[in-house]
Order: sequence, then structure tokens, then C-alpha cells
Amino acid sequence: MSRFSLRAENLHLWRGERQVLKGVSLSAHSGEVLQLTGANGAGKTTLLRALCGLAHLEEGRVLWDGHDVRQDRAGFHAALAYLGHEAPLKPDLTAPENLRFWVGLRRPFTAVELATALAQTAVAAFADRPVRTLSAGQKRRVALAGLLLMRAPLWLLDEPTTNLDAAGQALVSRLVNAHAAAGNLVIAAVHQGLDVEAHRLNRLELAA
Repeated sequence: MSRFSLRAENLHLWRGERQVLKGVSLSAHSGEVLQLTGANGAGKTTLLRALCGLAHLEEGRVLWDGHDVRQDRAGFHAALAYLGHEAPLKPDLTAPENLRFWVGLRRPFTAVELATALAQTAVAAFADRPVRTLSAGQKRRVALAGLLLMRAPLWLLDEPTTNLDAAGQALVSRLVNAHAAAGNLVIAAVHQGLDVEAHRLNRLELAA
């Protein structure tokens, strides 16, 4: 089984006159789920965006398997899947059409893989409908199907249970546990903690 690690060292980031990240450090390894907690405005989303390179750091560095990600950004980005508040779904396309476009830019996948991901996330029942006709929770399930199809060892998730009912929240917990159990790692910003196996769980609370 492959082993992976992500480490962030002394991250500083400003947004205008406000310093959002103040010397944040963290580490996560294969088989672990790191939950980022903190009040609104504490910087959870900013930290996730900084880890995956969507927000510019003034100081600090991010290391993937001990190597500064700036040395091989393409390789690092190929190893991660970032799911933000809004998935990049086109409203007039169906779930399968969206996934073929969105995930297909990252990696090819078979019809069997697609069907499996749709079944695992309970999207199959509404897969033939344009995304614009779906509820927010159903759209979130489509995004989770895309997450599975990417087959990336590192998941960076920003409030992954947003808009989901109790069954959907339980689904996210199952997917996260299974991903970590397979030797991968997950970093998730959460208000409501995921139901993660205790021996896999680590926490980092950000101060506002």
C-alpha cells in the first residue's frame, strides 16, 4: 500500500488588511482524517485553498511526501481532489454528462466506474435529469460521485455535508472512512464533525 503525507509549515496569509492565517502548521498521513474546526471567519476555507494552491501564501510552505509542492505543482495537483462549497457543475447537463466533462479533464474512466460512483452516492435515481432541476443536496451527491471518480489519494473537503440530509451526512462519513481505510488521507473543514473512526481522527482548531 502506498504511503502519503501532507505537511504545512508556518503558513501566513493576508486578505487585504486582515491576516487570516497566522503561522498555521499541520501534518496528515495515510489513513488519517484531519478535521479543521473553528468559528466562522477563522480561516478554514482559506487554509484549504492555500493547501491546494488556490490562495497565495505570503510565508510558509506546503510539502507533499516531504517535497515542496512548488517544485512540482502539476504532480501535486494530480494527487489531490478539492471539493469546495460549489462543485463545477453545468446546469443544463445531466450528472453523467457533468462528470464526463469535469472529471474527464483529470482522468479517463469507464462506464462501469461511472455507474458504480453514481450508485454509491445514490445519484442513479435522478441521473437523467439536468442538474438545474436538482436540489442542493442532490447536487452535492453528484459532486461526491465526482470525488470518487477522481481517485486522488488526497481529499481536501470544505464543509462536505452542506445541504445534505441525515442520510447524506452518513454517506459522507462512510466515504471518508473508506478513503482513509484504503491508505489515503482526508483534510476536511467542518462545523459539524464527521462520524470518523476514532483511531483515524485528528483535529486542528483555528482561532478567529
